[in-house]
Amino acid sequence: MQKQPLVITTGEPAGIGMDIVLMLAQTGELRALGRPIWVLADAQMIKQRADELLANGSLAHGLKWQVMTPTLRPTINLEDIDAGTLNHEADDEFVVINVPCAAPVVPGQIDVNNAAMVLTQLELAHQLAMTKRVAAIVTGPLQKSALIDAGLRLLDGSMFSGHTEFFMQQSGCDKVVMMLANPAMKVALVTTHLPLKDVPAAITTENVERTVEIVLQDLQQKFGVANPRILVCGLNPHAGEGGHLGDEEIRVINPVLQRFIDMGVDISLAMPADTLFTKRHLAHCDAVIAMYHDQGLPVLKSHGFGDTVNLTLGLPYIRTSVDHGTALDLAGHGAASASSLYQAVLMAHDMAMQARPVA
Repeated sequence: MQKQPLVITTGEPAGIGMDIVLMLAQTGELRALGRPIWVLADAQMIKQRADELLANGSLAHGLKWQVMTPTLRPTINLEDIDAGTLNHEADDEFVVINVPCAAPVVPGQIDVNNAAMVLTQLELAHQLAMTKRVAAIVTGPLQKSALIDAGLRLLDGSMFSGHTEFFMQQSGCDKVVMMLANPAMKVALVTTHLPLKDVPAAITTENVERTVEIVLQDLQQKFGVANPRILVCGLNPHAGEGGHLGDEEIRVINPVLQRFIDMGVDISLAMPADTLFTKRHLAHCDAVIAMYHDQGLPVLKSHGFGDTVNLTLGLPYIRTSVDHGTALDLAGHGAASASSLYQAVLMAHDMAMQARPVA
Protein backbone atom coordinates (compact mmCIF):
# COMPACT_ATOMS: atom_id res chain seq x y z
CA MET A 1 0.00 0.00 0.00
CA GLN A 2 1.51 3.33 -1.06
CA LYS A 3 2.31 5.78 1.71
CA GLN A 4 0.42 9.07 1.76
CA PRO A 5 2.13 12.02 0.07
CA LEU A 6 4.04 14.81 1.76
CA VAL A 7 3.29 18.30 0.46
CA ILE A 8 6.03 20.93 0.24
CA THR A 9 5.24 24.63 -0.09
CA THR A 10 7.99 26.46 -1.96
CA GLY A 11 7.04 29.82 -0.41
CA GLU A 12 8.38 33.09 -1.77
CA PRO A 13 9.09 32.49 -5.48
CA ALA A 14 11.94 35.02 -5.58
CA GLY A 15 13.74 33.18 -2.77
CA ILE A 16 15.50 29.84 -2.51
CA GLY A 17 12.40 27.69 -1.92
CA MET A 18 12.32 26.29 -5.45
CA ASP A 19 16.11 25.96 -5.53
CA ILE A 20 16.34 23.73 -2.50
CA VAL A 21 13.45 21.50 -3.65
CA LEU A 22 15.19 20.97 -7.00
CA MET A 23 18.58 20.40 -5.38
CA LEU A 24 17.14 17.90 -2.91
CA ALA A 25 15.21 16.07 -5.63
CA GLN A 26 18.44 15.59 -7.57
CA THR A 27 20.02 13.71 -4.66
CA GLY A 28 17.34 11.01 -4.88
CA GLU A 29 16.55 11.36 -1.18
CA LEU A 30 12.91 12.24 -1.89
CA ARG A 31 12.38 9.04 -3.86
CA ALA A 32 14.12 7.05 -1.13
CA LEU A 33 11.28 7.85 1.28
CA GLY A 34 8.93 5.65 -0.71
CA ARG A 35 6.07 8.11 -0.75
CA PRO A 36 4.80 10.69 -3.28
CA ILE A 37 6.07 14.25 -2.95
CA TRP A 38 3.69 17.03 -3.95
CA VAL A 39 5.30 20.42 -4.52
CA LEU A 40 3.26 23.62 -4.58
CA ALA A 41 4.80 26.08 -7.04
CA ASP A 42 4.23 27.95 -10.27
CA ALA A 43 4.96 25.21 -12.82
CA GLN A 44 6.50 27.59 -15.36
CA MET A 45 8.63 29.33 -12.74
CA ILE A 46 10.02 26.12 -11.23
CA LYS A 47 11.00 24.95 -14.72
CA GLN A 48 12.67 28.30 -15.33
CA ARG A 49 14.56 27.98 -12.02
CA ALA A 50 15.63 24.44 -12.92
CA ASP A 51 16.97 25.72 -16.24
CA GLU A 52 18.91 28.46 -14.44
CA LEU A 53 20.44 25.96 -12.01
CA LEU A 54 21.31 23.61 -14.88
CA ALA A 55 22.97 26.45 -16.75
CA ASN A 56 25.22 27.42 -13.83
CA GLY A 57 26.08 23.81 -13.01
CA SER A 58 24.12 23.58 -9.74
CA LEU A 59 22.02 20.75 -11.16
CA ALA A 60 23.93 18.00 -12.89
CA HIS A 61 21.01 16.75 -14.95
CA GLY A 62 17.39 17.46 -15.69
CA LEU A 63 14.66 16.28 -13.37
CA LYS A 64 11.40 14.67 -14.34
CA TRP A 65 8.16 15.74 -12.73
CA GLN A 66 4.48 15.69 -13.43
CA VAL A 67 2.63 19.00 -13.61
CA MET A 68 -0.94 19.20 -12.43
CA THR A 69 -3.05 22.29 -13.05
CA PRO A 70 -6.13 22.12 -10.85
CA THR A 71 -9.13 24.36 -11.38
CA LEU A 72 -9.23 27.62 -9.42
CA ARG A 73 -12.78 28.44 -8.27
CA PRO A 74 -11.68 30.65 -6.42
CA THR A 75 -9.59 28.13 -4.53
CA ILE A 76 -7.94 25.06 -6.00
CA ASN A 77 -10.27 22.13 -6.64
CA LEU A 78 -9.11 19.24 -4.45
CA GLU A 79 -10.95 16.72 -6.62
CA ASP A 80 -8.71 17.67 -9.55
CA ILE A 81 -5.69 16.87 -7.40
CA ASP A 82 -7.11 13.49 -6.44
CA ALA A 83 -7.71 12.63 -10.09
CA GLY A 84 -4.41 14.02 -11.36
CA THR A 85 -2.15 12.24 -8.89
CA LEU A 86 -3.59 8.85 -9.87
CA ASN A 87 -1.47 9.16 -13.03
CA HIS A 88 1.75 9.92 -11.17
CA GLU A 89 4.55 7.74 -12.53
CA ALA A 90 6.90 6.05 -10.10
CA ASP A 91 10.02 7.45 -11.80
CA ASP A 92 8.87 11.05 -11.48
CA GLU A 93 10.80 12.90 -8.79
CA PHE A 94 7.68 14.74 -7.65
CA VAL A 95 4.32 16.18 -8.67
CA VAL A 96 4.15 19.94 -9.14
CA ILE A 97 0.70 21.26 -8.27
CA ASN A 98 0.57 24.45 -10.28
CA VAL A 99 -0.16 27.52 -8.16
CA PRO A 100 0.41 30.34 -10.66
CA CYS A 101 2.16 33.61 -9.94
CA ALA A 102 0.54 36.87 -10.97
CA ALA A 103 3.80 38.38 -12.21
CA PRO A 104 7.10 37.12 -13.66
CA VAL A 105 9.65 35.97 -11.08
CA VAL A 106 13.16 37.39 -10.92
CA PRO A 107 15.37 35.56 -8.42
CA GLY A 108 16.22 37.82 -5.50
CA GLN A 109 13.63 40.47 -6.34
CA ILE A 110 10.43 40.51 -4.27
CA ASP A 111 7.25 41.37 -6.15
CA VAL A 112 4.25 41.95 -3.88
CA ASN A 113 1.98 40.98 -6.78
CA ASN A 114 3.03 37.37 -6.12
CA ALA A 115 2.21 37.48 -2.41
CA ALA A 116 -1.32 36.14 -2.97
CA MET A 117 0.17 33.05 -4.65
CA VAL A 118 2.26 32.38 -1.53
CA LEU A 119 -0.85 32.58 0.63
CA THR A 120 -2.72 30.28 -1.77
CA GLN A 121 0.01 27.68 -1.27
CA LEU A 122 -0.56 27.75 2.48
CA GLU A 123 -4.33 27.60 2.15
CA LEU A 124 -4.07 24.62 -0.18
CA ALA A 125 -1.57 22.82 2.05
CA HIS A 126 -3.91 23.29 5.00
CA GLN A 127 -6.87 21.92 3.02
CA LEU A 128 -4.86 18.89 1.88
CA ALA A 129 -3.79 18.13 5.44
CA MET A 130 -7.23 18.69 6.99
CA THR A 131 -8.87 16.40 4.44
CA LYS A 132 -6.14 13.79 5.06
CA ARG A 133 -4.98 13.77 1.45
CA VAL A 134 -1.41 14.25 2.68
CA ALA A 135 0.48 12.87 5.67
CA ALA A 136 2.24 16.12 6.53
CA ILE A 137 3.06 19.66 5.42
CA VAL A 138 6.66 20.80 4.94
CA THR A 139 6.97 24.56 4.49
CA GLY A 140 9.67 26.40 2.60
CA PRO A 141 10.62 29.97 3.49
CA LEU A 142 8.34 32.92 2.83
CA GLN A 143 8.92 36.66 3.01
CA LYS A 144 6.54 38.01 5.66
CA SER A 145 7.17 41.59 4.60
CA ALA A 146 5.86 40.84 1.10
CA LEU A 147 2.55 39.50 2.42
CA ILE A 148 2.24 42.43 4.83
CA ASP A 149 3.01 44.97 2.10
CA ALA A 150 0.40 43.29 -0.10
CA GLY A 151 -2.21 43.84 2.61
CA LEU A 152 -2.80 40.11 3.20
CA ARG A 153 -4.12 39.22 6.64
CA LEU A 154 -4.81 36.28 8.90
CA LEU A 155 -8.32 34.97 9.47
CA ASP A 156 -8.84 37.21 12.50
CA GLY A 157 -7.98 40.28 10.43
CA SER A 158 -4.58 40.82 12.02
CA MET A 159 -1.37 41.43 10.11
CA PHE A 160 0.19 38.33 8.57
CA SER A 161 2.78 37.26 11.14
CA GLY A 162 3.99 33.89 9.89
CA HIS A 163 3.34 30.24 9.17
CA THR A 164 2.67 29.34 12.80
CA GLU A 165 -0.11 31.86 13.33
CA PHE A 166 -1.59 31.12 9.90
CA PHE A 167 -1.96 27.37 10.49
CA MET A 168 -3.14 27.92 14.07
CA GLN A 169 -5.99 30.16 12.97
CA GLN A 170 -6.90 28.07 9.93
CA SER A 171 -7.15 25.02 12.21
CA GLY A 172 -9.20 26.78 14.89
CA CYS A 173 -6.59 26.13 17.59
CA ASP A 174 -6.42 28.39 20.65
CA LYS A 175 -2.71 27.76 21.14
CA VAL A 176 0.12 26.02 19.35
CA VAL A 177 3.71 25.47 20.44
CA MET A 178 6.88 26.17 18.49
CA MET A 179 9.43 23.38 18.75
CA LEU A 180 12.82 23.21 17.12
CA ALA A 181 14.53 19.87 16.80
CA ASN A 182 17.77 18.38 15.56
CA PRO A 183 19.60 15.10 16.26
CA ALA A 184 20.93 16.52 19.55
CA MET A 185 17.71 17.72 21.20
CA LYS A 186 14.12 18.96 20.91
CA VAL A 187 13.29 22.35 22.42
CA ALA A 188 9.75 23.71 22.78
CA LEU A 189 8.97 27.30 23.73
CA VAL A 190 6.38 28.74 26.13
CA THR A 191 6.75 32.16 24.48
CA THR A 192 8.16 32.87 21.02
CA HIS A 193 8.82 36.20 19.33
CA LEU A 194 8.42 38.64 22.21
CA PRO A 195 10.68 41.46 23.38
CA LEU A 196 12.56 40.22 26.43
CA LYS A 197 10.88 42.83 28.63
CA ASP A 198 7.46 41.30 27.83
CA VAL A 199 8.36 37.68 28.58
CA PRO A 200 7.73 37.59 32.37
CA ALA A 201 4.13 38.80 31.95
CA ALA A 202 3.52 36.03 29.37
CA ILE A 203 4.67 33.29 31.78
CA THR A 204 1.18 32.63 33.12
CA THR A 205 -0.29 29.54 34.71
CA GLU A 206 -2.46 28.92 31.66
CA ASN A 207 0.37 29.43 29.17
CA VAL A 208 2.76 27.08 30.95
CA GLU A 209 0.03 24.47 31.48
CA ARG A 210 -1.16 24.50 27.85
CA THR A 211 2.43 24.31 26.59
CA VAL A 212 3.11 21.20 28.68
CA GLU A 213 -0.17 19.62 27.58
CA ILE A 214 0.56 20.18 23.89
CA VAL A 215 4.15 18.95 24.13
CA LEU A 216 3.02 15.81 25.97
CA GLN A 217 0.23 15.14 23.47
CA ASP A 218 2.37 15.56 20.37
CA LEU A 219 5.32 13.58 21.73
CA GLN A 220 2.88 10.73 22.25
CA GLN A 221 0.72 11.05 19.13
CA LYS A 222 3.18 12.39 16.52
CA PHE A 223 6.54 11.09 17.75
CA GLY A 224 5.33 7.80 19.17
CA VAL A 225 6.87 8.37 22.63
CA ALA A 226 4.62 6.50 25.04
CA ASN A 227 5.94 8.05 28.26
CA PRO A 228 7.70 11.32 27.47
CA ARG A 229 10.48 12.59 29.71
CA ILE A 230 10.52 16.39 29.80
CA LEU A 231 12.90 18.90 31.38
CA VAL A 232 11.75 22.48 32.01
CA CYS A 233 13.87 25.60 32.21
CA GLY A 234 13.20 28.18 34.87
CA LEU A 235 12.73 31.78 33.78
CA ASN A 236 15.34 33.39 35.99
CA PRO A 237 19.06 32.73 36.55
CA HIS A 238 19.50 29.68 38.82
CA ALA A 239 15.74 29.12 38.46
CA GLY A 240 15.17 32.06 40.78
CA GLU A 241 17.62 31.00 43.51
CA GLY A 242 14.78 30.31 45.95
CA GLY A 243 13.07 33.59 45.10
CA HIS A 244 16.12 35.81 45.50
CA LEU A 245 16.59 36.24 41.73
CA GLY A 246 12.91 36.27 40.76
CA ASP A 247 9.82 34.47 41.99
CA GLU A 248 8.08 33.29 38.79
CA GLU A 249 9.28 29.76 39.47
CA ILE A 250 7.68 29.76 42.93
CA ARG A 251 4.47 31.59 41.99
CA VAL A 252 3.69 30.17 38.53
CA ILE A 253 5.98 27.59 36.97
CA ASN A 254 6.57 25.02 39.70
CA PRO A 255 2.94 24.79 40.91
CA VAL A 256 1.93 23.89 37.33
CA LEU A 257 4.74 21.36 36.95
CA GLN A 258 3.99 19.80 40.34
CA ARG A 259 0.42 19.11 39.25
CA PHE A 260 1.72 17.18 36.23
CA ILE A 261 4.19 15.30 38.45
CA ASP A 262 1.34 14.36 40.79
CA MET A 263 -0.52 12.93 37.77
CA GLY A 264 2.43 10.66 37.02
CA VAL A 265 4.04 12.69 34.21
CA ASP A 266 7.84 12.38 33.98
CA ILE A 267 8.59 16.10 34.06
CA SER A 268 11.05 18.16 36.09
CA LEU A 269 10.42 21.20 38.21
CA ALA A 270 12.03 24.39 36.89
CA MET A 271 15.74 23.88 36.39
CA PRO A 272 18.54 26.42 35.84
CA ALA A 273 18.94 26.71 32.08
CA ASP A 274 22.72 26.99 32.35
CA THR A 275 22.97 23.46 33.77
CA LEU A 276 19.94 21.83 32.13
CA PHE A 277 21.56 21.87 28.68
CA THR A 278 24.32 19.43 29.55
CA LYS A 279 24.87 15.90 28.29
CA ARG A 280 24.13 14.46 31.71
CA HIS A 281 20.60 15.83 31.70
CA LEU A 282 19.83 15.72 27.97
CA ALA A 283 20.70 12.02 27.82
CA HIS A 284 17.62 11.30 29.90
CA CYS A 285 14.94 13.47 28.30
CA ASP A 286 12.81 13.48 25.16
CA ALA A 287 12.24 17.25 25.05
CA VAL A 288 13.11 20.47 26.81
CA ILE A 289 10.61 23.26 27.44
CA ALA A 290 12.24 26.71 27.52
CA MET A 291 10.49 29.84 28.71
CA TYR A 292 11.57 32.10 25.86
CA HIS A 293 13.14 32.11 22.40
CA ASP A 294 16.76 32.97 23.15
CA GLN A 295 16.90 30.82 26.26
CA GLY A 296 16.57 27.57 24.34
CA LEU A 297 17.29 28.11 20.68
CA PRO A 298 20.91 29.35 20.72
CA VAL A 299 21.93 26.17 22.56
CA LEU A 300 19.99 23.96 20.15
CA LYS A 301 21.32 25.68 17.04
CA SER A 302 24.89 25.50 18.30
CA HIS A 303 24.46 21.71 18.11
CA GLY A 304 23.46 21.63 14.45
CA PHE A 305 22.26 24.79 12.71
CA GLY A 306 21.93 23.22 9.26
CA ASP A 307 20.19 20.15 10.66
CA THR A 308 17.54 22.00 12.65
CA VAL A 309 13.84 21.69 11.89
CA ASN A 310 11.01 23.99 13.00
CA LEU A 311 7.79 22.23 14.02
CA THR A 312 4.37 23.46 15.07
CA LEU A 313 2.89 21.33 17.84
CA GLY A 314 -0.80 21.34 18.68
CA LEU A 315 -2.12 21.35 15.11
CA PRO A 316 -4.48 18.58 13.92
CA TYR A 317 -1.77 17.55 11.42
CA ILE A 318 2.01 17.38 11.12
CA ARG A 319 3.80 20.51 10.00
CA THR A 320 7.57 20.86 9.77
CA SER A 321 9.62 23.64 8.24
CA VAL A 322 13.08 24.71 7.23
CA ASP A 323 14.78 26.86 9.82
CA HIS A 324 16.04 29.60 7.52
CA GLY A 325 14.72 32.49 5.49
CA THR A 326 14.31 33.19 1.79
CA ALA A 327 18.03 34.02 1.24
CA LEU A 328 17.20 36.30 -1.67
CA ASP A 329 20.86 36.89 -2.45
CA LEU A 330 21.36 33.15 -3.08
CA ALA A 331 18.27 32.50 -5.19
CA GLY A 332 19.00 31.11 -8.64
CA HIS A 333 22.74 30.82 -8.03
CA GLY A 334 22.85 27.28 -6.64
CA ALA A 335 24.63 28.47 -3.50
CA ALA A 336 21.83 27.53 -1.10
CA SER A 337 21.92 24.39 1.04
CA ALA A 338 19.06 21.90 0.98
CA SER A 339 20.15 20.38 4.32
CA SER A 340 17.42 21.94 6.46
CA LEU A 341 14.75 21.04 3.90
CA TYR A 342 15.98 17.45 3.85
CA GLN A 343 15.82 17.28 7.63
CA ALA A 344 12.32 18.82 7.62
CA VAL A 345 11.11 16.31 5.02
CA LEU A 346 12.77 13.41 6.84
CA MET A 347 11.23 14.44 10.17
CA ALA A 348 7.78 14.83 8.58
CA HIS A 349 8.17 11.35 7.07
CA ASP A 350 9.33 9.82 10.36
CA MET A 351 6.56 11.51 12.34
CA ALA A 352 3.97 10.29 9.81
CA MET A 353 5.30 6.76 10.23
CA GLN A 354 5.20 6.98 14.04
CA ALA A 355 1.96 8.92 14.41
CA ARG A 356 -0.96 7.19 16.02
CA PRO A 357 -4.66 8.09 15.69
CA VAL A 358 -6.10 10.51 18.22
CA ALA A 359 -8.23 8.61 20.73
